Amino acid sequence: MFDFPKHLYTDVRIEETSTTKISYKKSTLQEEKVRHNKGAFVRVFDGKRWYYASTTDVEKLQDTIDELASMATPDENIDDHPVVKAFETNQDTILQYEDTAIANVPVGKKRALMEEYLELLQAEAIVHHKSYYVDARTVKSIYSSKGANVTFDKQSCGIRMDLDIVFGDKKDQASVSRAAIHFEELAGLKDYFETEIDKNLAFVRDAEPVEAGTYPVLLSPLATGVFTHESFGHKSEADFMVGDETMAKEWKLGKEIGQKHLNILDDGNVHGSGYAPYDDEGTKSEKTSIITDGKLTGRLHSIQTAALMEEGPTGNARAVNFEFEPIVRMTTTYIDKGDKPLKDIVANVKNGVYIDTIKHGSGMSTFTIAPDRAYKIENGEITTPIKVSVVTGSVFKTLSLVDELSEEFELLSFVGGGCGKMEQFPLSVGFGGPYTLVRELKVE
Repeated sequence: MFDFPKHLYTDVRIEETSTTKISYKKSTLQEEKVRHNKGAFVRVFDGKRWYYASTTDVEKLQDTIDELASMATPDENIDDHPVVKAFETNQDTILQYEDTAIANVPVGKKRALMEEYLELLQAEAIVHHKSYYVDARTVKSIYSSKGANVTFDKQSCGIRMDLDIVFGDKKDQASVSRAAIHFEELAGLKDYFETEIDKNLAFVRDAEPVEAGTYPVLLSPLATGVFTHESFGHKSEADFMVGDETMAKEWKLGKEIGQKHLNILDDGNVHGSGYAPYDDEGTKSEKTSIITDGKLTGRLHSIQTAALMEEGPTGNARAVNFEFEPIVRMTTTYIDKGDKPLKDIVANVKNGVYIDTIKHGSGMSTFTIAPDRAYKIENGEITTPIKVSVVTGSVFKTLSLVDELSEEFELLSFVGGGCGKMEQFPLSVGFGGPYTLVRELKVE
């Protein structure tokens, strides 16, 4: 397909993406865009440095390859370079969504579904709302001078409603969303959206400020997922450790940081917004056990970080789109399920806090979660809604205080937004897990 230059390593990533966005301000249509994009990212490596280029002129990719090669210094022994030796030569085609491509659903049908759900936003207390439908399907192909030749597709869709709610002097913002892989999965969800809207209305109306302090905190699968991603997932990305002795020491494999029931994994094969059966270097994705039975057992790698740290690649070199180089990123990162029913976990909490939904989270060594809906747990029951500004803690200390994990388990996808790292935002990732009881966290 390409005439790859001799004595250099070269790879080419081609992406073809179709997207739809339909947005409303209250019930008025504001935007209806259907776009089709195609572009490529090309890399050349001469053993000393990388040469990059992105282009939308995919018919002239050979010219781009030749131009980058002209700047490099050929090396007859390039195939023996540790980084080049680590690249895989997979040959595979995984096109799962050709027959059910979201781009083939008429935009009028998508608009009609949105307008059906907008009828639910009639409560007087909802003084303003913005809502949108989004979808995307990408077909990605990766070729290399070593012989890699992989093609796969992924798609997602979702609906999100952002609400401004006012009850007298009580005001707050809330959101309701649902993500899916196929358009048909978004139909028939009136009961779901109505229930979530009613929960948000009741919360704004009834919630009182929390009494700041340290509490046992129960995290929903959503909150568990954001905690895992923000507080721990980023720390597991190996590019943070290369050349940083402090991080490398903190991340010494075999280190015990949690109880034996704690297992954290990253898996690009989970269908959803983190799905990536091959990463953007053509490495086959695998289920990476980052914590196993409470001990650090792995980290997330690109080819370069794997070679530098003399470990195996994990399929986590990802770019937000064809304009960017792949860097170490999560796919679907989660705490594995436990073996105790949720009702039994709640029954043993006398005075705690339940985090149901969240606004956002962040963290590295210390993490913060800003809850949306939160509730008291009193004498073994989830009771009064409470307004919590932030929940904070030390990452490793908090992991050691994970006392219970439910048998109930859920993996989720974002609708809008995503993960940010360096200048690359938003990258689609998955997250989730069980209901997670942390023995104590600071709640404000």
